[in-house]
Amino acid sequence: MDLHGNITPENLMSLEAYARWRKVHQAELIALRQLRSVQLGEHLRVQFENEATVRYQIQEMLRIERIFEEDGILHEIAAYAPLVPDGGNWKATLMLEYPDAHERQRELAKLIGVAGRVFVEVEGHPRIYAIADEDQVRETATKTSAVHFLRFELDAAMAAFVQAGAGVRLGCGHTHYPAHMDMPAPTLASLAGDLNPA
Repeated sequence: MDLHGNITPENLMSLEAYARWRKVHQAELIALRQLRSVQLGEHLRVQFENEATVRYQIQEMLRIERIFEEDGILHEIAAYAPLVPDGGNWKATLMLEYPDAHERQRELAKLIGVAGRVFVEVEGHPRIYAIADEDQVRETATKTSAVHFLRFELDAAMAAFVQAGAGVRLGCGHTHYPAHMDMPAPTLASLAGDLNPA
């Protein structure tokens, strides 16, 4: 799988080629996703994306939906390709995980605005709050969605600090879900690779 460059229909695999590739490489992509996934408290999970995870997600959607026509492929690319970081940011999928349907309904009503209250804090630098859901509105006046797309913009100094091994805290400043944690070193090492300080 080509893990570099822009994702286009031409550089995605056919369903047949992907089926063969998947048998050999699926475990390593699942491991990469786990490495780049951070649990924040009991119910929030932040899945930091990169080109490899996004490409895998698109190929999986094409496989599951049996999509092989160009319009359908372009639709999946349009949905997921904006989650590839561009060198000055981290991009992530935020998942609010409540297995019980009644609890989920109650909590999503309390957590309106939660996506914009998720933050990263590079050691020695001010906190950066996520820019959330740039592609579409994911909440109403009465509840938020269980899935959000986030972007964290880091300046060149922050990126350089991360690449030099500085600690990073991930947190949520929402009134109904206060939480924070130090990001695990292996996760941070992977995320440092997303940054290209100018």
